[in-house]
Amino acid sequence: MYAIVEVGGRQHMVEPNGVVKVDKLGAETGDEITLDKVLAVRDDEGETRVGTPYLEDASVVARVVQQGRGPKIKVVKFKAKKRYRRRRGHRQDFTALHVMEITG
Repeated sequence: MYAIVEVGGRQHMVEPNGVVKVDKLGAETGDEITLDKVLAVRDDEGETRVGTPYLEDASVVARVVQQGRGPKIKVVKFKAKKRYRRRRGHRQDFTALHVMEITG
């Protein structure tokens, strides 16, 4: 069984007892959250239900296991023959969710 959910404007495929990293959410570590924006659900029998755009009776219950920051990304700007060079770094904040159950 798996579901496709929308979190923070992005779509993620989640499975029970799986961990997924999403953009930072305003929840503390250990909190349980319910994801209501479920786009599709596939059950164990192979039946797939797709919402328009969301499924009304489906939801995903997950627990926040970590709030962290991703690896450093180097951003380099360069213009040839103009002596223009800029270097910056960026680390994206994330929230790791442990999927406990998929209903619907």
